Amino acid sequence: MDAHAASGNIPSVINWDLAAATAARLTPAGPALSSTEIGAAVANLREMADKSVPHVHEITGLDAAKDLRDSQVLVVDRASWAKANTQSFAVMLGSTLERLAVKQQEANKGGSLAVSGTVMGAQLGAVLAFLSSKVLGQYDPFAALATPARSSGGRLLLVAPNIITVERELKVDPDDFRLWVCLHEQTHRVQFAAAPWLRHHMLNEVDKLGGTLMGNAENLSDRISAAVQSLGNMRNKGNAGSTASNGGAQTSPTEQTLDQVPDRGGILDLLQGPEEKAALSHLTAVMSLLEGHANVVMDAVDASIVPTVKTIRQRFNSRGGDRGVVEKFFRKLLGLDAKMRQYSDGSRFVRAVVDQVGMAGFNAVWEAEEHLPTEAEIHDPARWVVRMGL
Repeated sequence: MDAHAASGNIPSVINWDLAAATAARLTPAGPALSSTEIGAAVANLREMADKSVPHVHEITGLDAAKDLRDSQVLVVDRASWAKANTQSFAVMLGSTLERLAVKQQEANKGGSLAVSGTVMGAQLGAVLAFLSSKVLGQYDPFAALATPARSSGGRLLLVAPNIITVERELKVDPDDFRLWVCLHEQTHRVQFAAAPWLRHHMLNEVDKLGGTLMGNAENLSDRISAAVQSLGNMRNKGNAGSTASNGGAQTSPTEQTLDQVPDRGGILDLLQGPEEKAALSHLTAVMSLLEGHANVVMDAVDASIVPTVKTIRQRFNSRGGDRGVVEKFFRKLLGLDAKMRQYSDGSRFVRAVVDQVGMAGFNAVWEAEEHLPTEAEIHDPARWVVRMGL
């Protein structure tokens, strides 16, 4: 989606093409590897991605893991990851931002919109360049929707230079570490394969928020700009490669910068109607479910699957890594940090349900959108069990 693809010749709120180009230009170099080493790493990551699927199937009991041909596995570099995320963000935010562009154009702000779209595209590109060195892997269910011919599935992105960098820093077995990373990301891939309706369902819920946001257009623009600028400043402070490692007691530089994003103008402050508030609550519950389920699967991985998993966990956790930094950025952008304790809350929900009705009973959650837990049920799993008749 380019800067003029929204509505006729109305500029977009964010120039996505410029964001991708800026990210490609600013993305830091990865580890020095020969062409032979690069080829071997790509082949090995593909092998580990394939190898992880049967383990996800065994742990989750989801038959969708037997056939994942609706989506792709891509081993990418940092610039490619950044470009892929501009495509994904354009799909996720497209409807809302297009309506925002039309609203501002009608208010005779077309000229300023074009300028702000360029500025925000450059800022977002700088943010993505920074994040591109932090992310090990990501399942993206949305980007394919930007290309109708490939709208059937998502894509799993494995960021090869980052995986290699971290496994070297931690001094862990490369095969084990790569398999461990793939197990987490393939779990997300299996979730969307088990619930093929989930991708459009989430997009529809996001779109429900659009009406209220359009009534607060200036605040929304300020919110986007503040979040982008705050995280983008990390590049100028020289902290891109550092993380806290004091047993998790300190926050990473990324987290410190995210904490500087002002709370004013967050979506929670803008919501007025019960329908929009319900949509936000529902998205919170769904994201909690997805992350919690993936964490529970990872916790089930033992030495029979990844021989050195205990060492990997200890060293990765003590590293104070930036896992989840993209989610942190968007939670700050949306003003959701107070509501979305998704990793811990979701994990507790999944464990409680599995303890009570087994994994087969829990898997009813993937059968229909009506089976998804509410935010209240995430905090009270027994209510979901009762509602499902389990």
